[in-house]
Amino acid sequence: MKLLYFAWVRHKIGTGAENLAADNIETVSALIDVLRARGGGYAEAFKDPTKLRCAVNREHANFSAKLYAGDEVAFFPPITGG
Repeated sequence: MKLLYFAWVRHKIGTGAENLAADNIETVSALIDVLRARGGGYAEAFKDPTKLRCAVNREHANFSAKLYAGDEVAFFPPITGG
C-alpha cells in the first residue's frame, strides 16, 4: 500500500510518502490506528482524525472505506479557500 501525506501531516511525520505492507488492514480507520501506534510524529499527526481527510486511489473517501493490497491512501487537512 502506498501512503501519501500532505501539508502539516507530512511535516509532523517527516516524509511525504512511504510504502506499507498492510495485508491485514481492512479500513482507513484501522490504518490510522496502525499509524498512530508508531508513536512520535505519527501519533501527533493522527491523534485527532476529525482534523484529517483522506483519499483512496485518488478519490475522497471516509474512514470506513475498505482497503486492498496495492491501494494508494493520501492523508491531508481539510481544504479551505477564500
